[in-house]
Amino acid sequence: MKRLSIIFFAFLSLSAFTTLSSVWTNDDAHSQLGFTVSHLGIADISGNFNDFDVTITSTKPDFSDAVVEMTAKTASIDTRVEDRDTHLKSADFFDVEKYPTMTFKSTAVKKAGKDNYKLTGNLTLNGVTKPVTMNMVYKGTVENPMSKKQTAGFQVTGTIKRSDFNLGSGFPAPMVSDEVRIKADGEFIQ
Repeated sequence: MKRLSIIFFAFLSLSAFTTLSSVWTNDDAHSQLGFTVSHLGIADISGNFNDFDVTITSTKPDFSDAVVEMTAKTASIDTRVEDRDTHLKSADFFDVEKYPTMTFKSTAVKKAGKDNYKLTGNLTLNGVTKPVTMNMVYKGTVENPMSKKQTAGFQVTGTIKRSDFNLGSGFPAPMVSDEVRIKADGEFIQ
């Protein structure tokens, strides 16, 4: 009995200094990575990247210490117009042969209200890495009735400048806006 008590005490002592991290991965069927630009200053044109992976690592249930990492295949761009997608994949824009992926890795998550955060990190796109800050909303965690797995919801929004990433430099802002609005929605499974 004494030996069992010592083992139990040792386990509790070690547990006090061990932080348990949870890793969450995006559920492809319930996640999207989208963007919108203004064309000719009169119409919004939207698209998605259809092939991407995101992981969120956190030790806190409110995700206030989250580390977010994303990788997207640039060739998976989809604006619902094949000719436009082909042009966007060319060296005029994403140059998918030379830069097949874009990545994001967070450097900080700061509370900005209940379930709202400022997500800061490094975005690498078209061979250029720049810090960006996005708005992140934690939409809650539930047990998925189909899979019986814990599932968390997030939305990330913000704006980047394509000129910061040498993206489409031959197309001036009156033709295609320099500002690119980002909107990503996702369900993440633990």
